[in-house]
Amino acid sequence: MDKKVNCVMLVDDNPDDNFFHERVIRKNDFADHVVAKQTGKEALEYLKGKEVHGGPHPDLIFLDINMPGMNGWEFLEAYNKLEEHFKSKVIVVMLTTSENPADQLKAQSFGLGAEFKTKPLAKEMLDEIRKKYF
Repeated sequence: MDKKVNCVMLVDDNPDDNFFHERVIRKNDFADHVVAKQTGKEALEYLKGKEVHGGPHPDLIFLDINMPGMNGWEFLEAYNKLEEHFKSKVIVVMLTTSENPADQLKAQSFGLGAEFKTKPLAKEMLDEIRKKYF
């Protein structure tokens, strides 16, 4: 049996995408916990407050690029400034509708091992991520 991820965080302003992606994760028995946030700011607050709320720390973040308020790029800039214990070996995967090669290069420039995948999330993507990182 493949190793199960403890926690996946979904960061997407579209609740339908979060719902669908959570179902794909659960159906494929990929993670024990799924945390969905609709803004980059909510996701950062969750990460910084994990000691207070006691929720699981994500091993993997699926991050949308195009969100109002704080987009995915702004989230990554803020995330990179967090203290190390808030980040602790999290894999970030940009999950977006963009197929722009410039976006793919920009994702890699953040030095987080950031991957770039096109929506929607699918079993094959989960299998590939599991094999590569977990």
